[in-house]
Amino acid sequence: MLSVTIHKRLQHFDLDVQFSVKDEIVVLFGPSGSGKTTILNNIAGLSHPDNGHIELNKRIFFMKKQKPLPVQKRRVGYLFQDYALFPHMTVEKNIYYGVGKKHSADHSETIRSIIEELGIEHLLSKYPKQISGGEKQRVALTRALATKPQLLLLDEPFSALDQATRLQCHEQLLSLHSKWNIPIILVTHNLEEAQKLGDRILFIERGKFIDSMEQTG
Repeated sequence: MLSVTIHKRLQHFDLDVQFSVKDEIVVLFGPSGSGKTTILNNIAGLSHPDNGHIELNKRIFFMKKQKPLPVQKRRVGYLFQDYALFPHMTVEKNIYYGVGKKHSADHSETIRSIIEELGIEHLLSKYPKQISGGEKQRVALTRALATKPQLLLLDEPFSALDQATRLQCHEQLLSLHSKWNIPIILVTHNLEEAQKLGDRILFIERGKFIDSMEQTG
């Protein structure tokens, strides 16, 4: 269970949100500049609230007057909008970056399973500039999952993809979620995508939630 309360002064408005996420896909839906990515960055530890409380499975990420938990100790997978792959590293090295050299055989088997699930075995020796947008998305998702996260954050991960590739990646995400059963927060401004992927949709404008929608079926 992820519990989030964030109060943060931004340039044009105050970000003031409170929500929780079980083992489900929750979509943050709203226009650009409404605070969605800032929420993800605060959860991941890339930035911090001015006040609030962030906790995952009883581990405190942030609390006022307490040193924030470092990024590398949060066990959060983060898929950035631009994928943030290292151009000088092969796909394989990108995937294992952050896992560290001292990972178990069981961990290696998990990573191999994700690679097979997403069908990127043939890309391992290639560099990011040599693969397509859809392939980069799957590599970045594999890297985010390689650390065996307890929470997955996805920031507009499908926005740069063509329709056919986007639909394929939707199905892969739903399949992975059914197997991993961890909280996922997805940022998008595509309502059709939000309705297809989200168990719950939180609508945000200028730093505040204005509505929510529970998905059924």
